[in-house]
Amino acid sequence: MKKEAKDTIIVELGEKLKAYPHFYLVDLTGLNAEKTSELRRKCFKNEIKMIVVKNTLLHKAMEASEIDFSPLYGSLKGNTALMFTQVANVPAKLLKEYKKEGIPALKAAYAEEGFFVGADKLEELVSIKSKNELIADVIALLQSPVKNVVSGLNAGGKIHGLLDAIAERNK
Repeated sequence: MKKEAKDTIIVELGEKLKAYPHFYLVDLTGLNAEKTSELRRKCFKNEIKMIVVKNTLLHKAMEASEIDFSPLYGSLKGNTALMFTQVANVPAKLLKEYKKEGIPALKAAYAEEGFFVGADKLEELVSIKSKNELIADVIALLQSPVKNVVSGLNAGGKIHGLLDAIAERNK
């Protein structure tokens, strides 16, 4: 591969590292063409951009980035595919489907501005909540006291009637 082509790939990888807030390093060793195509279709359906990269080119792109990706450098060995995503836990959920087979295997991830190195971090990545899930949780928490007040007000007529009856009896 010519130096110009390598430089172009490094620049493109650098742009993707900036464009996507989360990415996963995955080992695809052992996947045949059919399984790889199936994985690519699932990635496309889940809005995950998957590309296979050379480790040295990815390493250079990471070094050129504004973010210090040094904790991930040790994972850049063997066959590496990158999964770029806007939602941190979507690739983890996809990889969890394949966990029994062991292929593809998680090498490392950069999600929610944190580093997750090793296949044992998959469960942590699955449990990360997306922005929309967090917003839904906050809204549910905010609505809960309001629902209690409204139900109390609706039941207030019954309580008020009961208190009046008790007051009348005591006279």
